[in-house]
Amino acid sequence: MMIMLITIFFFILSNLMMMMSMILSKKSFMDREKCSPFECGFDPKSMSRIPFSLHFFLITIIFLIFDVEIALIFPIIMLFKMVNMLTWIKTSFFFIIILLIGLYHEWNQNMLNWTN
Repeated sequence: MMIMLITIFFFILSNLMMMMSMILSKKSFMDREKCSPFECGFDPKSMSRIPFSLHFFLITIIFLIFDVEIALIFPIIMLFKMVNMLTWIKTSFFFIIILLIGLYHEWNQNMLNWTN
């Protein structure tokens, strides 16, 4: 019974804190610059179809892919002493082969070259 009361108390407390932060964070000062849309450093009043290099997008996607893969490699390293050695080697080898195939595909499609 006591645990339930403590849980309800913290639930109500956290909701009150969230509501207070929403009330206190309201912006009452409206400025023309603050109300105007701002995206990627381009002036929103100018031409909306400014040519944008696709290479920036591709580099970002490649970075995100390899960043997620690094996050997946860390648990494999931590499992080194917990699992069978043969299972660990097979899993690690399979994962690294997938990474190398992806890197080869990006290199083969000239995604790693800045100019075509």
